[in-house]
Amino acid sequence: MTAADDRTPDCGSEDVPWGEVAPEAARRLLVAAVEAFAERGYHATTTRDIASRAGMSPAALYIHYKTKEELLHRISSLGHTRALEVLSAAAARGGTPGERLAGAVSSFVRWHAGRHDTARVVQYELDALTPEHRTEIVALRRRSDAVVREIIHEGVESGEFDVPDVPGTTLAVLSLCIDVARWFNVNGRRTPDEVGALYADLVLRMVSARR
Repeated sequence: MTAADDRTPDCGSEDVPWGEVAPEAARRLLVAAVEAFAERGYHATTTRDIASRAGMSPAALYIHYKTKEELLHRISSLGHTRALEVLSAAAARGGTPGERLAGAVSSFVRWHAGRHDTARVVQYELDALTPEHRTEIVALRRRSDAVVREIIHEGVESGEFDVPDVPGTTLAVLSLCIDVARWFNVNGRRTPDEVGALYADLVLRMVSARR
């Protein structure tokens, strides 16, 4: 299976992004919120901005979402869940720890590059959530941490990796992957697949994986 073959859509299908969000008006508002939050930041975006992008009145937003924060929470929950699914599916494939780590990093990076607007919102607007919602999202992030940490630990146990600090290295690997959402440009020199392959190689060098 090639890198292009195992790509997984963001949320819903490629033809209908966020296809699991219903009704249609709620989906349009969510898509508009992702665009606005990614472009302007959560705090600089108003509910009027979101409604305008969705081609709806400000009053229509409150029919589907009680607050702007509720919209952010919905985006964060769906986005983190999807990213975790992509990471876990790649990590579950067979192979050596090095092969599994490379596959997991490549898939995780491709998701953050290919869905950079969504990823930028879910990864960098965490502090705008209420304490209750933040706790929920942090739990999802810890599950992603556990996936990568387990692979690195297995590589150390087998002698394939030389990593004196597994938790610290796990944090470094995930930070490297997530930061792609901040700088990735669809008009840049590299495609999401190319960035994924590059970062997979960098991470294997980071853990001193035997080739």
